[in-house]
Amino acid sequence: MAIGAREFIDKLLVEKYAQEKVDNHQEDALVSKVDADDMMYAMNTACQTYKTMLALNSRLTGVCYGIVSKTAKYNEYASCR
Repeated sequence: MAIGAREFIDKLLVEKYAQEKVDNHQEDALVSKVDADDMMYAMNTACQTYKTMLALNSRLTGVCYGIVSKTAKYNEYASCR
C-alpha cells in the first residue's frame, strides 16, 4: 500500500506545497495566554455548579416520587386477581 496522493488535484497540491517553508517559531508561541489560577477557578466553579444541579435533580426526583405515591389510589382487590 503506497502512501501519497492518489487523485490528480491532490498530486498538484503536493507538488505546489512540497517546497514551502514555514517559519512560525515565535518566542511567546508556547506561553499560555490564560492564567492557570483563573482556569482552575473557572473549572472549579463549573464543577460545583454541576454538582449542585445533580443534587437538586436527585432531590426533585425524590419529591416527585413521594407526591406520586401519596396521590396514587390503590385498589385492594387488584392484587388478588
